[in-house]
Amino acid sequence: FGSRITRVVRRTTLAAAPDMRVLARHAFRRSNLTVSCARAFSAYPHAVVLPKDSNQALGIGQYAIDFINGKYGETVDDKVWERIEMFHTDSVMCGVSALAMKTNAPTVLRNEALTYKDSKGATVFGSGEKVSPEKAVVANASAVREWDSNGTVFGYNPSIPGHTAGEFGHNDFYPVVVAAAQVTGSIDGKKALRAMIASDEIRGRLAEVFSLKSYKIDHVVHGAIASAAVYGALLGATPEQIESAIGMAVAHYIPFRAIRAGRDLSDSKGSSAAISTEAAVLSMRRAMAGFAGPKDIFRNPESIFRFFEPTTGSTASNKDIIDITLGNKQRWGPGDAPFNLVLSHSGSDFAVMGMHFKLGLYEHQSAGALQGVVNAVLGNPDLLSAGPAGVKGIEITAYEPAYGIIGDPAKKDPQTRQSADHSMAFIVSRMLLKAFKTDAASLSDNNAAWKSLMLSPYDYGHEALWDKDTREMMQKISFKHGGPEFDAKYPDGIPTAMDISLESGKTISSGLVMYPSGHARDTAADLKGILHHKAQLLGGIAIEQDEFSGFHSRLTNMIDASAGDMQSIYSFDYNKLVSHPPIDG
Repeated sequence: FGSRITRVVRRTTLAAAPDMRVLARHAFRRSNLTVSCARAFSAYPHAVVLPKDSNQALGIGQYAIDFINGKYGETVDDKVWERIEMFHTDSVMCGVSALAMKTNAPTVLRNEALTYKDSKGATVFGSGEKVSPEKAVVANASAVREWDSNGTVFGYNPSIPGHTAGEFGHNDFYPVVVAAAQVTGSIDGKKALRAMIASDEIRGRLAEVFSLKSYKIDHVVHGAIASAAVYGALLGATPEQIESAIGMAVAHYIPFRAIRAGRDLSDSKGSSAAISTEAAVLSMRRAMAGFAGPKDIFRNPESIFRFFEPTTGSTASNKDIIDITLGNKQRWGPGDAPFNLVLSHSGSDFAVMGMHFKLGLYEHQSAGALQGVVNAVLGNPDLLSAGPAGVKGIEITAYEPAYGIIGDPAKKDPQTRQSADHSMAFIVSRMLLKAFKTDAASLSDNNAAWKSLMLSPYDYGHEALWDKDTREMMQKISFKHGGPEFDAKYPDGIPTAMDISLESGKTISSGLVMYPSGHARDTAADLKGILHHKAQLLGGIAIEQDEFSGFHSRLTNMIDASAGDMQSIYSFDYNKLVSHPPIDG
């Protein structure tokens, strides 16, 4: 299979090369480049190239099998191993704290999973009892995602032509790998981490070439595809079986953004990744049992990819018009996929290296505004001494989509925790109010400020949601669209600026924030130190200190875990969780 891909790339390389200046001008457009761009792929010897005129579902399956099973040798840079371990640990701390605070969906799904006993299955957080693997996955992934505080990818890699679609997503999918390790009993920590790298690579690169949100489809589809591939590769599936599972996941289980519509969000929003991944694992199990799903799903003209971005029967100027998509009969014939796909197998240019950490609980597009709060607080004693009453107004200048989504003035009156964490006005107000209550000595520099002002689950609970000072501060916040200048800087950065006007007449400006702390392109923050503080904050909510250190150590040293160790990697005494009333009242 690999040699066939090489021949396709070589053949298309000889055909023609694109004008790279044209590619640059179209960086933010759809990634429907012609096959001639394959010449650019010769610059990526560290990657597997899946051209648009190949069976990419089969190719993803072969890539997952080859990479996870070490075909390319020990060629992954140390910093990639370190980064995947950090992201996985961070996600687990999010999950266990969500369970400790009795959030609804994770609790319901964990209880549900425990009714599906399976001695050859996998475990949920805080239990040694095995259940059906897809049920363990839906429970654990839901818990990981509940706070909306785990890693984020923006689907933007301008170093690869066509990989700038800008779809975002989150690393909710690591429980798939742990479930596979527990089912087989033969996968050690290092192989599990390698599989997590592969999962993020497939998901992250798909986010770079196809924007699901442009068609009102939830971003979790890319993660479901990756989950099917990685779960299958770990369990010994063939490339054809993985192709079949991917076909089922895409043909049968497409979640639209209806789960996100409206002012007050439901459990479906936070559990979207978990439910899609449950379906992906189930699809993979069916494929391995002999069920044949749709083949070659990326070139299928009635699958979401060619349906929304037709590659035949329409011209370049009208491919995004839905009535053309539906009405042009020529588009239903054989054709290429809308994109080429480049999947790294060596070096450091993996998708996980472009993912961003959230340094606390907040919607990722508010990160620039929160860095703005930190910048404004540092070195401005006048702001701290003014207190909430001394703030006259706050103007936040942002880019699209942040301006139109979490900067929507209607979100100044959130009614639920899920709505509050998608309200920039609420998020900024909570952090600024924390600053007013924090001793200036704890705000000595950027790292100290992020630790001291870190937003926790308590900042979104029932009491915080209806806090009088928070509601008053929100009303002082206004939003301004930064226009083309700001929009052009996203998703490379998170362009945001903040001006805080005081009753004294003084205005304190944050300056333009592009790469806030936690962003993949930020190099100034002490990321390890801040994340350790976050782990203690969230882990301390859930697990008593004497057990927490051992639990946390297992995660941060997972690369050395044996296959036996992986059976209990998520274990702790659930009955000894720190007691909290339900966070949502």
